Amino acid sequence: MWPESYEKVLSGSKTYDIRLADWDINPGDVILFQEWDPATEGYTGREISRKVGYVGKTKDWEVWPKEDIEKYGFQIISLL
Repeated sequence: MWPESYEKVLSGSKTYDIRLADWDINPGDVILFQEWDPATEGYTGREISRKVGYVGKTKDWEVWPKEDIEKYGFQIISLL
C-alpha cells in the first residue's frame, strides 16, 4: 500500500480498500497491509492489520448508462 493510503488506514480515516478480486477474502478475515515506497520500489517494513467487515464484489455495474460512467466514474462510499 502506498504511503498516503497507508497513513490514512493507520489514522482510521480510510475504512475501505479496493483490490482486484483475484484472491479470496471474507468477512471476519484479517488483512495485512504493508507500506510500499514507490521511490525505492520496496517495502518500508511498516505493517498494519485490519479485520474485514463487508466484502462486495462485482465484474460489471450496468445500473447507470455507459456515458454517465465514462463522464463521472464510480465513487466508493464508506459508511461509519
